[in-house]
Amino acid sequence: MELSTAILITGAAALFAAFLLMLIGIVYSELMNSEIPPGVSNPGRLRFIHGMLVGIAIVGRLLEKLGLCNQLSFNRWFRSRVLIKNKPAPPGLRIKDLTFANVPVRVYEPTAPSDTKRRGLVYLHGGGWMMGSIDTYDDLCRYIAMQSDTTVVSVEYRLTPEHRYPAQLDDCQAATCHFLQVADKDFGVDPRRVAVGGDSAGGNLTAALCQRLAEKEEHPLTSPCAQILIYPGLQIVDFNLPSYQQNHSVPLLSRDQTVFYFLHYLNGDTSVAEDILEGNHVPVDLKLKYRKWLSPNRLPPECKARGFHPKFVNSHDGEVYDIIKTGLEPGISPLLAEDAIIRKMPPAFILTCEYDVLRDDGILFKRRLEDLGIPVSWYHVSDGFHGIVSLMDLGWMTITSSKPAVNSIVNYVKTL
Repeated sequence: MELSTAILITGAAALFAAFLLMLIGIVYSELMNSEIPPGVSNPGRLRFIHGMLVGIAIVGRLLEKLGLCNQLSFNRWFRSRVLIKNKPAPPGLRIKDLTFANVPVRVYEPTAPSDTKRRGLVYLHGGGWMMGSIDTYDDLCRYIAMQSDTTVVSVEYRLTPEHRYPAQLDDCQAATCHFLQVADKDFGVDPRRVAVGGDSAGGNLTAALCQRLAEKEEHPLTSPCAQILIYPGLQIVDFNLPSYQQNHSVPLLSRDQTVFYFLHYLNGDTSVAEDILEGNHVPVDLKLKYRKWLSPNRLPPECKARGFHPKFVNSHDGEVYDIIKTGLEPGISPLLAEDAIIRKMPPAFILTCEYDVLRDDGILFKRRLEDLGIPVSWYHVSDGFHGIVSLMDLGWMTITSSKPAVNSIVNYVKTL
């Protein structure tokens, strides 16, 4: 019995060691395919965070192959239940989980007395429309609410692949419009001082939502007073802009991942990813139309300083276009909205990061807004990368430029 037990223990240990070595090998291989530029903030910490997230994804993939669970479900669970710890509300802040128009939300209300109606912020989280939640963005929303004395509403919109476009945008619209209608009576918030904001996919949803509401031309009290766009992805036409070329494999968002997320949001057909990366998905006449908004010549010269090779494809694949053409609509690509809609959008705050594939989307949208007379405040993180606002106060893993970036958002909210 003792010998058989020893054999079992030894075998289990060997299997665990083999699994661990395999996991380390795969993570190492993935890390070698990524690039940490010398100018990025805290490169060692970024490499560790990236390696940890890659490891979580690989474990999920292995568990799925073993038939134990779905990879995406494991990834979501680990990020929201293992990496995030539930904490009580801090003094001075009341936190409530509610439902607005059948959409789950979390409301953060400062409790200090106020002589006037408070401002409000509806926050739409990032995560490629596929991940992220009110739990994973809890610390950020707490901080913004406390530091700016603002009532923050964090929206738990539906995710892909379970729900495709426009489910996410519909949820964000429903929750935002509900809050605007009850802000004064139920929360002591001035509905004329309610902004909408979000990061990454949430930035996309923010811009698309503001355009939707502007197009409806409803009563002013059902429209946001400002849009806060934090490294937003705003178009699926050109994945060869300078920022895509320069930062194609920089964590925490690569060029390939960006296309993957957009396609899952759109319809889930990732078979056309390579055609999109090559630029074979848009008819030439549309490319010429969009160039007036997407041309690299509209970017500041410094955006091309780290190298850029212009690429224009004079053909397209009609079958690919048929698959992705809905993605060229402003609901998914807000950067492509007509001038008549852009003119009706509220003032904007745009945050971009130098080492982010989405950098140029944000800068080109800034240019479009300014050309049409929309006030824009721009904060550029010269050593920043995608996801930076979520990496504040993580102990030894904290990214140095994260808090100044978040404080730039707080300072803008205070002006509303």
